[in-house]
Amino acid sequence: MIKHFLNLEWKAFFRSASFGKSLGIKIFMGFMGLWMVLMFLGTGLGLYPSLKDLYPEKDPLKIVNSFLFFWILGDLLFRFFFQKLPVMSVKPLLTLPIGRNQIVNFVLGKSALSFFNFLPLFTIIPFGIMLLINDYPVGSVVSWLFGLILTTLIINFLNFIIESLSAETELSFVPIILFTGGLFALDYFDVVSFKSLIGSFYNAIYNSPYLLVTLLAILGVSYAINFNLLHKKLFLDSGLKTEIKEVNASNLDWTKNFGDIAPFMQLDLRLIWRNKRTKSSVWMLALGLLYGLFFYPQPTYQNQTFFFIFIGIFSTGIFLINFGQFVPAWDSSYYKLLMSQNIKYEQYLKSKFTLMALSVLVLFVLGIPYVYFGWKILFAHFAAAIYNIGVNTHVILWGGSFNRKRIDLSQKAAFNYQGTGAVQWLIGIPLLLFPMLLFAILNWLVSFEIACIVLIVIGVLGIVFHQKIMRFITEKYLESKYKMIDAFDQDN
Repeated sequence: MIKHFLNLEWKAFFRSASFGKSLGIKIFMGFMGLWMVLMFLGTGLGLYPSLKDLYPEKDPLKIVNSFLFFWILGDLLFRFFFQKLPVMSVKPLLTLPIGRNQIVNFVLGKSALSFFNFLPLFTIIPFGIMLLINDYPVGSVVSWLFGLILTTLIINFLNFIIESLSAETELSFVPIILFTGGLFALDYFDVVSFKSLIGSFYNAIYNSPYLLVTLLAILGVSYAINFNLLHKKLFLDSGLKTEIKEVNASNLDWTKNFGDIAPFMQLDLRLIWRNKRTKSSVWMLALGLLYGLFFYPQPTYQNQTFFFIFIGIFSTGIFLINFGQFVPAWDSSYYKLLMSQNIKYEQYLKSKFTLMALSVLVLFVLGIPYVYFGWKILFAHFAAAIYNIGVNTHVILWGGSFNRKRIDLSQKAAFNYQGTGAVQWLIGIPLLLFPMLLFAILNWLVSFEIACIVLIVIGVLGIVFHQKIMRFITEKYLESKYKMIDAFDQDN
């Protein structure tokens, strides 16, 4: 059965509609993974001699053990934000004579082969080899290495438990921050010395290998908890609501002023407010609006006027960037139905453009108090707002015609990379880097005012030729219409 599961995973990988589009990102991530392996390997080889030079009278192994507590916290945080439980399309399998236990065991077993579990080995094993070279007992070193491998697997399964329990909250990353931050604070203020406790425990494992039973027991418990959590959700009707609550929708009558695009705007606004993933676009507005307060109060940035345009584009365009980069993937769950209706695609895209343009205007108005830090900041924000409306709205809509990844709106919002592909990485070049580079060059060669005026002129030209640009973008979407329908039907 495991062979059949692996065969299905292999076919799903290569037959996915997003395979060709995400191949470049996979190659890039492969190079990043190789770089991380080399960094960890270099750390493992150089750790023993470095510690021996810095602390000649201390045992390097005991020094490493004393810092394992911080490694555990850091690894747990890193995994929570970047490691996701490997999944497979299980609903078709549930109609076949395949036991749910087999499916769950396969998913959990696959998680044990994660890159995040192998990465620490490139530091642990070389360090262990250095210990053996320096005449440490073979049995004790092997016991210590095996203990760290078990700890890595425990962290792997503990991460999934925390993620599963916190997924129902709006800000799902808060529990992990409070948990790790609380443990760190208790250790830092000497309330409970976790650093010493963890260090002593691994020193004891080095001296008494039978204590590995403790780690094996913790690993077994964490696996069992994960098994039960997944097993409970493995039903055909697991996505159905068990409780119906009255929905108090906001009054969206004001959208009728926008004519034939009003129904699409209402659909988008309801989608944003009723789903976990899209709600992040609303919460990010506050971050974008207050983003300048991280920089403008500091005297260092007052003279770096070229940096104003980056803050201006990010601050006024945070909704545009966060929401627009996943158009039309937000509608992927019902995109086929939407495309079967007698609607004009141009109206559909125009509603997205209007919503993003309105967000830029609102954020600029709310950001006017930044004039307190100088009129140049307000002028840069104004230029950035015009550029966002005239250029970046069109750029991000055009980039959406290459989206081929489905989005599950019910999943948690924070640090969720579902639907992210090569488009989302490359679109940042015209969105942020180009205006920043152009502004920096003009600011250096001519003046700050001329740099702002040039961006305003480019933005105004985009507004003037809006109709022609939108016709071009609409044609791109129509060309990709059936490719997107096919891609959104897949679980990629």
